[in-house]
Amino acid sequence: MAQKKILITDEVSETLGPLAVRARRLRGGVREGVLLVDLIAGSTRVCILPDRGLSIWKMTSGNLELGWQSPVQGPVHPRCVPLAEPSGLGWLDGFDELVARCGLVSNGAPDFDAQGRLRHGLHGRIANLPAHGVEVTLDDTAGTVTLAGAVDETRFLIHALRMTTALVVHADRPRVAWTDTVENLSDRPATAQMLYHVNFGPPLLGAGAEFVAAVEELAPRDQAAVGDVSTWNRYVAPQAGRGEQVHFMRLRPNAAGRATALLVSADGSNAASLSWRAAELPCFTLWKNQGGLADGYVTGLEPGTNFPNPRSFEESQGRVVNLAARASIAFDLAIEHLSGPQLSATRAEISRERQPVVHDQPHQGWNCG
Repeated sequence: MAQKKILITDEVSETLGPLAVRARRLRGGVREGVLLVDLIAGSTRVCILPDRGLSIWKMTSGNLELGWQSPVQGPVHPRCVPLAEPSGLGWLDGFDELVARCGLVSNGAPDFDAQGRLRHGLHGRIANLPAHGVEVTLDDTAGTVTLAGAVDETRFLIHALRMTTALVVHADRPRVAWTDTVENLSDRPATAQMLYHVNFGPPLLGAGAEFVAAVEELAPRDQAAVGDVSTWNRYVAPQAGRGEQVHFMRLRPNAAGRATALLVSADGSNAASLSWRAAELPCFTLWKNQGGLADGYVTGLEPGTNFPNPRSFEESQGRVVNLAARASIAFDLAIEHLSGPQLSATRAEISRERQPVVHDQPHQGWNCG
């Protein structure tokens, strides 16, 4: 029984029993120079991108890959992502991860001032900022691979936020769990936002796939989603040219304070479970992008501190995290591949909850209009 601790810089290859870490710099096109770190524990593999805010690029459980096929051929180096583009949509140039963090200052739609100048781009900056102090520990006593690192989002005289991550992969179950601690490094108070853009495509996503969660209240984000209200928890086959549909929700946590959402395959044999501590992430967004396969057929399960509207609107509704000087907040999440009796039991537990309140129009205070 032993433990290995490895500092991740460039090329790394270490193994300890059923545990391993592999790190390498990718070459060619927009991925040139991106650091990819593979964490392997038993039959589970999790791919981390330190240069992209410690995003989770892919997860593999046995032969099942969790993630999606974006038309963006990533992972994309942040230097190729024009975050300051006047449209505010430059973030999309690098988007192809299983888990992309959105924040830390802003996490929603582009926000413009009265003169039409961009204040905050789509989904913020954290997913395109590099991590430092990245370290991996292989522990064959615990049967775990643990990755630690930090990402700073700072601007002189404006804000100084740091996200410190501890992420664990288990050899005995197809699960990755992580805790992100966001700290205000300044001597002044600050505000922050966080949203986890967790994205799944085929093979889990397909005609007849189902979203399962203990929903308390639901409303379409806008008129484009109104027509989907009656089928909000079901998916259709890819349809070329179909627009995205988004629903905002509040979910009921269990007795332990955790909320859980499932994406269940059409045949009911496999599911991805996303769970999180609801007190810190009280808002939930379901993104359904059911266009053509070549255009990115994908759904997003997105717990957040707020709904992903422009920051100025969310701030007016009191949906920002207030951090005193040197104060911090922790976000605790996990993704797990479920099948067989475990899937049946988890689904049954969620399904015992009462029916949600479903609004057939956007909900006042949840949408900026």
